[in-house]
Amino acid sequence: MVGNFASVADRNAIQNEMPWDDRDVPETIYGLLSRTTQKFGSRNAMSFQLFSGPDDKAETLTWQDFHDRCVQAANLFRSLGIGEKDVVAFVLPNCNETLFTLLGGSIAGIVNPINPLLDAEQIAAILRETGARVVVTLRGFPKTDVSQKTADAVAMAPDVETVLEVDLLRYLTPPKSWIVPLVRPKTTVRHKARVLNFMKELARQNTRLDFPDSDGDRICAYFHTGGTTGMPKVAQQRYSGQVYNGWLGQRLLFTETDTLICPLPLFHVFAAVVVLNAALSSGAHVVFPTPQGYRGAGVFDNFWKLIERWKVSFVITVPTAIAALMQRKVDADISSLHLAFSGSAPLPVELYNRFEKATGVTIVEGYGLTEATCLVSCNPPEGAKKIGSVGIPFPHTDVRILHCEPDGSITRECAVDEIGEICVSNPGVFPGRTYTDSDKNIGLFAEERFLRTGDLGRLDADGYLWITGRAKDLIIRGGHNIDPAEIEEALLAHQSVAFAGAIGQPDAFAGELPCVYVELVEGADADSAELLKFARGRIHEHAAHPKHLEILDELPKTAVGKVFKPDLRKRAIMRVYNAALHRADLAAEVVDVVEDKKRGLVARVRANGDVDREAVMHKLGEFTRPWEWAD
Repeated sequence: MVGNFASVADRNAIQNEMPWDDRDVPETIYGLLSRTTQKFGSRNAMSFQLFSGPDDKAETLTWQDFHDRCVQAANLFRSLGIGEKDVVAFVLPNCNETLFTLLGGSIAGIVNPINPLLDAEQIAAILRETGARVVVTLRGFPKTDVSQKTADAVAMAPDVETVLEVDLLRYLTPPKSWIVPLVRPKTTVRHKARVLNFMKELARQNTRLDFPDSDGDRICAYFHTGGTTGMPKVAQQRYSGQVYNGWLGQRLLFTETDTLICPLPLFHVFAAVVVLNAALSSGAHVVFPTPQGYRGAGVFDNFWKLIERWKVSFVITVPTAIAALMQRKVDADISSLHLAFSGSAPLPVELYNRFEKATGVTIVEGYGLTEATCLVSCNPPEGAKKIGSVGIPFPHTDVRILHCEPDGSITRECAVDEIGEICVSNPGVFPGRTYTDSDKNIGLFAEERFLRTGDLGRLDADGYLWITGRAKDLIIRGGHNIDPAEIEEALLAHQSVAFAGAIGQPDAFAGELPCVYVELVEGADADSAELLKFARGRIHEHAAHPKHLEILDELPKTAVGKVFKPDLRKRAIMRVYNAALHRADLAAEVVDVVEDKKRGLVARVRANGDVDREAVMHKLGEFTRPWEWAD
């Protein structure tokens, strides 16, 4: 591990070496891949195993192997008519073919990763929004409906000309490889696109690029954000932003001797941009266990043994995965492990402490977002870690805490520890052109260069960034963005509902879970069970189904009649925290929830008699929202 990022002074020293534009970094992804292959061609680059067992079959590619497959993919896409402004979408779980598509698509044209857990209508909406001409997806395979959903989506996306199918059968060994062809589900095809076998077409291609690489920077990827509404937002990313993310990994964290385990999905920027480009820059080896990553059968049960098998030095994770891992005993030699990097959602203090105690390994908590090509800040790996903060902004990243008008004009910049909107400028930000829909870029930038993240936060006196809430009205469940409007609209379709307010209630595992409060039409007699059933029948994505629905006599409202959600959040915090204390048989209760200028909403807890205060601290430390004693 590289050890030169321990403080703000270290960050400043790196940044002051030279301007970003003077850095010796390749201008394109192909340039980055070629440089690393020339340096480390015989070293391991990528490993994938279909099953999670520590002795299960795995396919490992050297950097030369990986380079050749990615170049073949780029040549294949170019032969199918993909130019630099054309789109290759993929609807795939993790596997080596996903990696070939991801890089090959960005070399030949613009790659568009799509979450395979979305339904067909959502996938189709993204394909139409991006104008994808080629789609790479699974061939029918047991226990997955990805092939059928994608076929249905393509039927609703008339621009798609070619579908390339990936067959996971090649990763199987007898007798499973004999059985799958007999039980393989058939895909009903209603679209007119031609269907080809991905690996067969790949094998016909040259391992040298058949066309000139791009002449400098350009848009190379589209990533959809959210996914719970019919019209997704699609963020544009350039080579320069992805190369910047890779440079950060190489300069601050990894060398060619590191091995990373990444059970996160390759449709998300954390894996696809941060992890993959960090490996591309440094020559590190990345292991991808199972197509579903952390969701795969046996991954949590075998996780520590997988670290031992691959001699992993760096774990890529998220809070929900850490919570699941802490329910398993460390049953293997994990002495190779140096660090864990957690992102996508806030990490509870108690979870941080449990992981460090169980493994002897520190968690580095970071912050990023799709619209900034991801990385913004992290707690320095070898420096002071302020648990609960998201650390120090990276070199060449300028973070401002601002108060802005809707059009992006700045009212004022906040003082130290004053809460405002987190605004970011760095090489990953695409000023004025963040989204494919130009209307969505209106008011998105302060001073035409600082991306308004929609997150509320503060910078402390030591330069550490703290997230205190969201200006955007999003629910973040395990790192997945849920638009509360879909929950509210589903309920407002019920004849008995007058008002609905959806929020994220605290959860020790997922960070937040969807929760909704309802005010009924006068005289209506609907109950919570009826309304929950009604809502779930109209909300596309399972993750957005409310976990709690409560009917109030009247919802809190603003002077202009809008639902006032801070009061609903206070109510939810009090309910959830008190339920947790009651289940743990702890004689304490939340008496109120107050707004703190530095910390946002804070629960105030009163001890009822001689309570074990340390036990209360551990129990409430499982949640990300702050609390304090009221007595």
